Amino acid sequence: MKTFLKIVGGVVLIVIAMIAGVVIWLTVRKPASKPAAAEKIEATPERLARGTYLVEHVADCLGCHSDHVVKFGIPVKPGTEGEGGYIFDEKIGFPGVVAAQNITSDAEFGLGKWSDGEIIRAIREGIDRNGDALFPMMPYEHMRSMSDDDVKSVVVYLRTLKPIHKGVPDKHINFPVNLFVKFVPKPVDGVVMAPDPHDGTVYGKYLATIGGCYECHTPHDDKGKRIAEKAYSGGWEMKGPWGRNFTANLTSTPGTYMAHATKEEFLGRFKAFASMDANTAPDAPAGRNTVMPWLAFSHMTDQDLGAIYDYLKTVTPIENKVVTFPDAK
Repeated sequence: MKTFLKIVGGVVLIVIAMIAGVVIWLTVRKPASKPAAAEKIEATPERLARGTYLVEHVADCLGCHSDHVVKFGIPVKPGTEGEGGYIFDEKIGFPGVVAAQNITSDAEFGLGKWSDGEIIRAIREGIDRNGDALFPMMPYEHMRSMSDDDVKSVVVYLRTLKPIHKGVPDKHINFPVNLFVKFVPKPVDGVVMAPDPHDGTVYGKYLATIGGCYECHTPHDDKGKRIAEKAYSGGWEMKGPWGRNFTANLTSTPGTYMAHATKEEFLGRFKAFASMDANTAPDAPAGRNTVMPWLAFSHMTDQDLGAIYDYLKTVTPIENKVVTFPDAK
């Protein structure tokens, strides 16, 4: 019996040692990455115009990386553009603390010391200057689809943001999520081209991907992972200073908006918010505020909004009845 117990004890110790070794390896392991490109991007007027459009009205980068006014649509507070944004923590079910970073040209807290290649790598591959993984709350899994020309235009725009000397809380991810997140970043290999803007459904998918439509309007499981087979069927809970709401079902299953809306109605729904900003947006009725960036998206071109509509009409219909504003009176 003593011999048997010694054998069992030895096996247990070996297993514990192996587990400890794996944990240590994961702790020191760096995510998959490649060196940042050394290219210095030429800041042409065309790139600045394209970058402004993408950041402010398609990808809505400032929607996450700025402070906000708690009015309808949670508009960006003037003067805070890029200073860093909302803090995701355990109060809203987040596994730790992550805040949208300062992306202004501030040298200490922002991107002032980052190279153009390092910024591109962070946007599309999820790797910071130190070679560490960004938490995928930063949607680099989708931004990896952004074309080379478009991501360069985004960098040109970011370089124009005035420096704001303001930091955000340090990132802290709870165990074991802090280990798993290292496996999310992936290097972008080869040239990335944007689809033909005149190919409605294909270009619409491109815009819906880099614009966050897929991310927000796809339900997530209890671990925060998207349920791919239910793409665009809505139901992801959004909770914060604005209150609580659930993302809408964007498939054309009977009973949804997309099932009956014409393209003109779809465009009109967005354009209705074009006159709103932080000063003119009204207070939202109780329980009816939303982080859907209507104000930002309202300035997309008719062609681009129409392409998104064309694409969404091709998405597989999925029955998922969503109560968007469960706390509305």
